[in-house]
Amino acid sequence: VQLQASGGGLVQAGGSLRLSCAVSGHTFSDLDMGWFRQAPGKEREFVALIWRSSATYYRDFVKGRFTISRDNAKNTLYLQMNSLKPEDTAVYSCAARIDRTGEYDHWGQGTLVTVSS
Repeated sequence: VQLQASGGGLVQAGGSLRLSCAVSGHTFSDLDMGWFRQAPGKEREFVALIWRSSATYYRDFVKGRFTISRDNAKNTLYLQMNSLKPEDTAVYSCAARIDRTGEYDHWGQGTLVTVSS
């Protein structure tokens, strides 16, 4: 499975960005997908998940601000980020898993999101 994230950039606090993750090498609709982030000096953490059923799950710190979605016809995962805060600054990566009970073990290269105050 190959993943290519894009859409990061510099934005002011309160602004919005939309990240995309193009997926190839596997039937996209048969993948569970997620967005993860890693801030400088911190461990990687998951942000939001969307399963092949299209059910979603969010970390509390992004609930109401971020929306994860998928377009199975375009083999693309999205993360709409609104009301961005400086603490959202991180490298955001998309990830996939094939096994419903396994780890997210297919990763894209990450895209940097910087939120200025």
